[in-house]
Amino acid sequence: MDILKISILGILAVFFAVVLKSYRPEYSQFISIAVCICIFLFAVTKLEQIVEYAGKMQDMIHLDGAYMGMVLKMIGVTYIAEFAANICKDSGYQTVAGQIELFAKLSILVLGMPVILGFMETIGELL
Repeated sequence: MDILKISILGILAVFFAVVLKSYRPEYSQFISIAVCICIFLFAVTKLEQIVEYAGKMQDMIHLDGAYMGMVLKMIGVTYIAEFAANICKDSGYQTVAGQIELFAKLSILVLGMPVILGFMETIGELL
C-alpha cells in the first residue's frame, strides 16, 4: 500500500530531522523539505488516475469538458498552494505562507467565476 510507504517515509524523515536538529539545525530543515518534495512528486503520479476517472465521469454525465478541466485546475492550485504554504510554515515564514494561501483562494475564485456567471444566466432565463 502506497500510504503505508509514504507514512513510514514521513515518520523516518521526522525522526532523522529531530535527531539532526540538535547537531546541525540547518540540515534538519533540508531533510524536511526533501521528503516533502519526494511525497509531492509521488502524489503527482496519482494525478494521472484522477484525470482518467474525471474523463470517465465527464463521459457518463455528458458534461462540458471545460467544466471538468476547471475542476482539475482548482484541485491543482489547491494542492500546490498547500504544499508551498506548509513548507513556508515549517521554515518559520507564516506570513509568506498566508500570502500563498490567499493567492490560491483568489485564483480558485477566478477559475470558478465562469461557472457562477453561467449559473446566474440560467437562473435569469428561468425567471
